[in-house]
Amino acid sequence: MPKGSEEQTNARKEEIIHACAELYETMNFKDVTLKEIGAKTSFTRTLIYYYFHTKEEIFLALLQKEYETWIGDLNTIRKDYQKMSVEQFADELARSLERRSRLLKLMSMNHYDLEANSRMENLVAFKVAYGDSMRAVTCCLEKFFPNMTVNDIQEFIYAFFPFLFGIYPYTVVTDKQKEAMEKAHANYVFLSIYEITKSMVIKLLNGF
Repeated sequence: MPKGSEEQTNARKEEIIHACAELYETMNFKDVTLKEIGAKTSFTRTLIYYYFHTKEEIFLALLQKEYETWIGDLNTIRKDYQKMSVEQFADELARSLERRSRLLKLMSMNHYDLEANSRMENLVAFKVAYGDSMRAVTCCLEKFFPNMTVNDIQEFIYAFFPFLFGIYPYTVVTDKQKEAMEKAHANYVFLSIYEITKSMVIKLLNGF
């Protein structure tokens, strides 16, 4: 790795991740290349390899960053409220995800490829953020719903987190997809990120 301060290393990593995020706003994962990412940074594409060996590592780092941002939102909810009803908590949790559409979009990707093509240290750093997000939700449940048992909370986590991986494709659809659904007479009701999340959380917390 090139010589330089830790600050410089972190700044360059952040620049690479930010460039990837910008491209991902308008491009699919398969169309985002290291060349495209390099063109958006202030240094040579070759230098990217010193920080990230593959495109998948960059996307995994971006996903990690999105989880960390969401964790901040969850911690704010927990600190800002002393008590919350099921309706209030479902509303706040849904709004926190409504603000994180990029997180949900990344979650809908094939994580097997991202993880398989990333070095162990990068994968571990991502898993730490993923685990912290589950702990952040757990801490909210423990505070606002003290009647929930350890098993109740575990059941919520095991239902809610797999649900998160399907939110984006169920709520963000193209005109072509809508037209296909109509022609297939699927009678699918399109909901927003907020609507589908709030409804799910209320169902999972029914009785608490």
